[in-house]
Amino acid sequence: MTLTQSIGNARSSLSTVSEQISVVSQNIARVNDSDATRKIANVVTVGGGGVSVAGISRTANKLLLDTYLSANASNQTQTVVNSALDRLENTVGDTDSESSPAALISKLNSALQNYSAAPQNGAVAATVVSAAQSLATALNSATQTVTNIRNQADSDIATSVSNVNNLLAQFEKLNQSIVKGTSSGADITDVLDQRDAVLKQLSTEVGIRTVSRAGGDMAIYTDSGVTLFDKTARQVTFAPTSNLSPSSVGSPIYADGVPIAGTPHTMSISSGKLAGLVDVRDNITRTYQSQLDEIARGLIEATAETDQSATPTLPAAAGLFTYGGGPAIPASGTVIAGLAGSIKINSAVDPSQGGNAQLVRDGGIAGNAAYTYNSTGAASYTDRIQQLIASLTASRSFDASSQLPQTVSVSDYAKSSVAWLEALRQSASSEAESRQTLADRASSALSRETGVSLDEEMTNLLDLERTFQASSRLINTVDNMLATLLQSIN
Repeated sequence: MTLTQSIGNARSSLSTVSEQISVVSQNIARVNDSDATRKIANVVTVGGGGVSVAGISRTANKLLLDTYLSANASNQTQTVVNSALDRLENTVGDTDSESSPAALISKLNSALQNYSAAPQNGAVAATVVSAAQSLATALNSATQTVTNIRNQADSDIATSVSNVNNLLAQFEKLNQSIVKGTSSGADITDVLDQRDAVLKQLSTEVGIRTVSRAGGDMAIYTDSGVTLFDKTARQVTFAPTSNLSPSSVGSPIYADGVPIAGTPHTMSISSGKLAGLVDVRDNITRTYQSQLDEIARGLIEATAETDQSATPTLPAAAGLFTYGGGPAIPASGTVIAGLAGSIKINSAVDPSQGGNAQLVRDGGIAGNAAYTYNSTGAASYTDRIQQLIASLTASRSFDASSQLPQTVSVSDYAKSSVAWLEALRQSASSEAESRQTLADRASSALSRETGVSLDEEMTNLLDLERTFQASSRLINTVDNMLATLLQSIN
């Protein structure tokens, strides 16, 4: 090797090391960026023994990335569900809560027991009305809470759909840049990082799977197989409902014209925020609302008055409890959507509305003498009060769609309802912890495999500095040799 070749090789080494140091410096600058992957300057030997940087590559692991995308989507689903159940539980309470329907029915029963012991006492009669009012108010409030959660979920679905479309638009631009850069041989490592970051954000909204293609191209599908991106972004659409009532059904979500959530379909998504929000809006809250409605119907039915004539001809009529459709009694064993939101005490027994609380004892709340039980007006009359107590604990039919026992007392049904909610919440909480752990582990594994390690980069930097120094000494040595040669010639 000639001196000229030696100095040329040393200069190529300095240039190459300089590029390597630049790459390492960029790695160190992004050490805290969870979306950054480690970049590597690929060094090759050129003619004459010199070196050069052939290109920049990055550490990537598609298997670990796919695992993270799946775990993240599943975690987001359960997080949404768990949050909604916590809101329901905190507002309505469990079976031991003073504000739960089950506890308030028990209080009403106790008030009736006290009234039975002192039927002539108007003040005690007023406590029965007060207990009934508290129960009706709790059911009204619970219905409002359920409605608010459904409407919030519907609004959040609209936000999530908007996020999905924005992310797909970003992905399209990045994907085009990667395909173009791959074709031209440009450094696309940072753009690849950006594309992966978009995939991570997208998996938060909806479960996805990806397919890598030649030339750096990539396609995205939902976890159920519906196309979200294939050369171009596909539109995800949703029509939000301004005010969901207990009886209304939310709109479905479409991707590329195919329903993916909100309606029974073979290609419905199973993970991501969207899946969780739809489950909250269309399943959990509607089932719980049905249970509240059945409690309300059971109370109206249990306290209804019947025709006391010698030959009864009139249908049963709403008594202590009534609703918007009163005085008619709701059909037995069938859910009436929103009934818990309209249940109320009959104004005829409410002293604050000019009513007479003693009608609880005497009957005739419906305003028709035919429904009067205490026809003589006896102050010691307790038959009707005892009848109400027995009716609250008597078995009756409930709609099977509410996912609770079909033949129990209204009191036991209310206990089953809040127990159902609590069991569901505890199960969801446990599942949320499990999925969070899996997502954290997937994230850690991906970071260890592809992320930047400060210790490793600093070690590489020291090695490159030594290489730089060695190349500099080689140039100095060759320079001294040339100087000595020139002096000898002179």
